[in-house]
Amino acid sequence: MGEVELSCRAYVKMYLHCCLFPRCSINGLLLSSSAAGGAVCVTDCVPLLHSHLSLAPITQLALTQVDVWCSQTQQRIVGYYQANACMSDSSPTPCALKIADKISEQFENAVLLMFDGSKMSPDYRVPPIVMYERKDSKWTLKDKHTIMLRQWEETRAIASQMLESGDHSLLVDFDNHLDDITKDWTNQKLNNKIAELASPANGSM
Repeated sequence: MGEVELSCRAYVKMYLHCCLFPRCSINGLLLSSSAAGGAVCVTDCVPLLHSHLSLAPITQLALTQVDVWCSQTQQRIVGYYQANACMSDSSPTPCALKIADKISEQFENAVLLMFDGSKMSPDYRVPPIVMYERKDSKWTLKDKHTIMLRQWEETRAIASQMLESGDHSLLVDFDNHLDDITKDWTNQKLNNKIAELASPANGSM
């Protein structure tokens, strides 16, 4: 498997999801609007749950709705992300592996991304993520040199600025949507805010 590139939008939303529920395990789906083939370009994400991650019916409902939305917006699900409640634990849980396996059945170059809670400080100089790829029916650590986050310093600054200004409260995950169906789990308001803060140097959000 080749390179994986994370967009500013995808990273910032994942980071804010972690920060919004700091004492919870959280998860979500990685999306791409790029054509299949070559590098996997993660252009967006859908925050899913911050409670009961292993509850299969809710996960299946979310996967189905996101899949339908993706087909309407020319996107596809290309991976899964998760942060564990225990900050020092960035290992994939059985739940993470099961969902990632399901995604890989539909997209063979699927990736599994885990957040390292011990490195979530805004001052940390490298992305606090650990990424896995599926090889020989197993999820193995991906070579960090094949993971790209263009304009990292600017992306990190945007994430920190949004956290400090309280904009992370704009984020809606699927759990929030189930509590109040008027809340938009596609997070268009948050997407627009990220786009406003990002400079032209970031290219595609």
